[in-house]
Amino acid sequence: MDGIHDLGGRQGFGPVAVDEGEEAFHEAWEGRVLGMVRSMSRPDDWSIDWFRHCRELIDAVDYLSRPYYDSWLQTYAAMMVNSGVANVAELADGKSRTAAHSTPVSAPITADQVAAVAAAPVAFNRTLSTGPLFKTGDPVRAKRHRNSGHTRLPQYVCGAAGVIHTDHGGHVFPDAMAIGEDRGETLYTVGFPAGELWADAENPADMVYLDLWESYLEPG
Repeated sequence: MDGIHDLGGRQGFGPVAVDEGEEAFHEAWEGRVLGMVRSMSRPDDWSIDWFRHCRELIDAVDYLSRPYYDSWLQTYAAMMVNSGVANVAELADGKSRTAAHSTPVSAPITADQVAAVAAAPVAFNRTLSTGPLFKTGDPVRAKRHRNSGHTRLPQYVCGAAGVIHTDHGGHVFPDAMAIGEDRGETLYTVGFPAGELWADAENPADMVYLDLWESYLEPG
């Protein structure tokens, strides 16, 4: 979906501050938000792609004016209401008004389990029933028309010509996972000359490498 979250390659937002001192959180409440979302019980059908899709639905001005973890908090609140885990009144005052919810949720974890759960590896690779459409060295072009929902295809690469650099095999397809469909697609690393992406690139021959799923691509 072409929303305000897709800022790659856009002009008018000022320089990127690369010399800012590294710190985990700017405010103490940000750490509390991260701790809550890592340890909370959640519906079994939630996924990182569903979270990203919901976050991308935030109004543009609201999205740009909220701190990073504030948009996390807003997104998780919306997801909880959408799934029936909590209602707006419960989120507003922190008091449950129902004994139990019908939506299946995962078991909660304790504070001393948070670090281990956060560090546990998650497998996103998938076995595919068909072989890859492209091979290393093939010329390809990123499709111009993207999914109207969640997608990992950046706007600035749409329509650009590149070359397959690496075949990573089958991986969860985020566009489908965002709507609850767990299926895989071949994931490739694709190289694009900078001059193909930006007409005023200072070094047009420089290469930009992106990991893109098969359905994002067509023969070049």
